[in-house]
Amino acid sequence: MDSTEFREFGKAAVDFIADYFDTIRDRDVLPSIKPGYLRPLVQSEVPQQGEKWQDILKDMDRVILPGITHWHSPNFHAYYPTANSYPAIVGEMMSAGLGVVGFNWIASPACTELEVVMMDWLGKLLELPKEFLNESEGPGGGVIQGSASEATLIGLLAAKERVVRRLMAGNSNMTESEIKGKLVAYSSDQSNSSVEKAGLIGSMIMRLLPSDDKGRLTGKILTEAIEKDKKSGLIPCYVIATLGTTPTCAFDDLQELGTICNEGDIWMHVDAAYAGAAFTCPEYRYLMKGVEMAESFNFNPHKWLLVNFDCSALWVKNAKYLVEAFNVERIYLQHKHTGVAPDYLHWQIPLGRKFRSLKIWFTMRTYGVEGIQKHIRGHIELAKYFESLVKQDERFEVTTSSLGLVCFRLHGDNNLTQLLHDKLNNNKKIFTVPCKFRNKFVIRFVITSRLTEHSDIDFAWKEITSLTEQIVSSPCLSKQKISHIQEMNSCEKVNGRVEKSK
Repeated sequence: MDSTEFREFGKAAVDFIADYFDTIRDRDVLPSIKPGYLRPLVQSEVPQQGEKWQDILKDMDRVILPGITHWHSPNFHAYYPTANSYPAIVGEMMSAGLGVVGFNWIASPACTELEVVMMDWLGKLLELPKEFLNESEGPGGGVIQGSASEATLIGLLAAKERVVRRLMAGNSNMTESEIKGKLVAYSSDQSNSSVEKAGLIGSMIMRLLPSDDKGRLTGKILTEAIEKDKKSGLIPCYVIATLGTTPTCAFDDLQELGTICNEGDIWMHVDAAYAGAAFTCPEYRYLMKGVEMAESFNFNPHKWLLVNFDCSALWVKNAKYLVEAFNVERIYLQHKHTGVAPDYLHWQIPLGRKFRSLKIWFTMRTYGVEGIQKHIRGHIELAKYFESLVKQDERFEVTTSSLGLVCFRLHGDNNLTQLLHDKLNNNKKIFTVPCKFRNKFVIRFVITSRLTEHSDIDFAWKEITSLTEQIVSSPCLSKQKISHIQEMNSCEKVNGRVEKSK
């Protein structure tokens, strides 16, 4: 393919994407296919002769779109948003087109330096403490990761290395392996599954502590767990506080948890993957009160800030702990400007990294602060509108409502709400996912698409109430045999890597 054909193909691809968004509202949000649908539609082996790009693009409609769950549909209300905007798409195209791998400064200076500036743009947009900014005089700074899962794991590994170095320097009578075997991390039972996975990958006991009646981890529960572990000879190392939990968008009290961590020399990492974007609006910044006591802070611009996946923003107060955990020197990685600008390969797990700051740059410049705030506030207003519809119907209750997420259920037995949820997803007009909150089966309804309007909320509510009518009027309702979603067992795995606290 030469540059002329590339221009034609590229322009046709942009038209395809634009047409997709123009018609996305007309598509069922969930596909109507079964596992294995795709294999019969494609060749069993690589074609011997190259094909025309026109034929390849046609197969997007024939092969790919039938199996797409439309994350950016206004009728997608599951999980949390995956952000998207035209400027971000163009930024992604530019990154792919330039094709740089920015592991250190000399590999592509603009890749590193734009990231340094963009992380300061984002940090200032959220009003993070200046200690986290690259432009500060201290050792803190920001770096783009692929996901909040990576950020949590990076914090854990850095915290582990910090404790080991501290105890070894203090003439500990324990070996390095003995210290590592005694380290413990803590988080809420409402934290994301990636938190538990970080404990597994990082070989650290992860205590998932019970949350209060609002879904928050409290200082009292954390203190009790820490004191119990200390008496058993274990070493508290890492706490993951969540701002905007996955099930209900609850907010841990950073002031309580941060005070405990600072007094005990424990690394506190703040996971604000979804909700962090709300802090672009001053009226929601009270929710991160106490963030100055954290060692690291993360949120995902690729969730709610119009920057498409993958783009996760991580800040640390002291970058030396990342470098100490991940620095492996090789002569081919050295350059004469080492130490003047950050070499981000030492701030992450992989060596290679994309030019992800381009899509932040394009998006922030296109929307500006006012456009970003309008987007966030618009989603929250739509969630409030949906909440008002639920509250007006006596058959339903709102269990929790926070930012762009409303959790609701039918009054009565959990089976009723589970049946409603199953009918909604089987109908494929809207897509939701459930969670369990205080032993209640609830449906999570999230505003996700930048295209969502009031009419889309009305459409969703009509679908919900229509299927509810079918349920409550069914003469055989009492005979329904519906499987309950199983509670996570309160148990300790024998191998000792994950413990569910009672």
